[in-house]
Amino acid sequence: MTTMLGLSLTGRRVVLVGGGAVSARRLGRFLADGALVRIVAPALAPQMHALVASHREQAGADEVEWVPRRFIAEDLDEAWLAHCATGDVTVDREVAALCEQRRIFCINASDGAHGSARMTAQATSGDVVVGVSSEVGVDPRRAAGVRNAIEGMLESGRLPLRRRRTGGTGRVDLVGGGPGPIDLMTVRARRLLAEADVVIADRLGPTDAVIAELDPEVLVIDVGKRPHHHPVPQDEINALLVEHAAAGKRVVRLKGGDPFVYGRGGEEVIACQQAGIPVEVTPGVSSALSVPQAAGIPVTHRGTASALHVVNGQGDVSATTLHSLADPEVTTAMLMGVAALPEVVRTALDHGISDELPVAIIENGHTPRQRTTRSTLGDVVARAAAVGVQNPAVIVFGDVARAGLLMPESVRTRESHR
Repeated sequence: MTTMLGLSLTGRRVVLVGGGAVSARRLGRFLADGALVRIVAPALAPQMHALVASHREQAGADEVEWVPRRFIAEDLDEAWLAHCATGDVTVDREVAALCEQRRIFCINASDGAHGSARMTAQATSGDVVVGVSSEVGVDPRRAAGVRNAIEGMLESGRLPLRRRRTGGTGRVDLVGGGPGPIDLMTVRARRLLAEADVVIADRLGPTDAVIAELDPEVLVIDVGKRPHHHPVPQDEINALLVEHAAAGKRVVRLKGGDPFVYGRGGEEVIACQQAGIPVEVTPGVSSALSVPQAAGIPVTHRGTASALHVVNGQGDVSATTLHSLADPEVTTAMLMGVAALPEVVRTALDHGISDELPVAIIENGHTPRQRTTRSTLGDVVARAAAVGVQNPAVIVFGDVARAGLLMPESVRTRESHR
């Protein structure tokens, strides 16, 4: 019968007998757990030698010691755990027997042999660690296969990772949800949502789909902003983050796109830091890149555009934006600019920007309601009004917005005759 335990090795002596490839695979894991490692082997395999040298260079010599000779019983002094993989079954069994006498747990890596402990195939997600082992016999490929399947479910947030015991230190994670589809979110974003006690969500991004997957006990607070309607001011959002994290909760601030691209993520980080709340940012795919891509528009393209200027359409048209509109090698991506479009166009034309500059407006990018309206600077205001363009939308100015940029001439010709 095998009982699986979680063993802390931090600051405790682990003795590795043997310096070959098997020991090398295990060394990194022991060091990552904070163990004090003693290696006993006449020689080290190249990968083992490289690991020892690298760790000594980074962390000093105290955490890993190499004793360059054959094993003797005194090498087990002060050990909590031993690992033997010399390739010599007799030596490995001798080590295991000595460990049994001295009540030291021992992992015997010899083929078909067992010590009093086993290594598990391990998966980690946040502060959750899952180990897979066999009850009888050694079958590392099966254990690794099961581990990989569990790891995939952990990473995708499909397992219940939320803590059930309250208390402890709370934290805030600002999570970029990307443009909308769940499968465009990062693995870390999915895992953090699965761990969350509180989700403070915006209107845009993958809000509805991911919230439907949350544990029913998770508190979801909608702070989504709409044009001319901000039901929860930014200072109150900051206060909510601090309040729930200070109560020991794991808080996810879920945003569309990326938290640091017009998402006021910087203000929320400052608020948390000032309150002494641990905070981290998980990036997401910004709509400035992903929404044009969804419409087949590359924001940079060799021979067409070599630079990208991202601008908030809710502000005044700056000199920098006018320079980017005038530069044929720069793509200008405007977010939140539907209401301001007439003023932007008027200012650009007044400053001599060509009325033939290609413009594309992509509404509801990466959703079933996506629609692309192509025009030129001189006609885009009338065209947008005619088709009823609405937020959310990304407006792209520049030659990359020209219809058929990525389409071969033969295909464009066929399209034009349909």
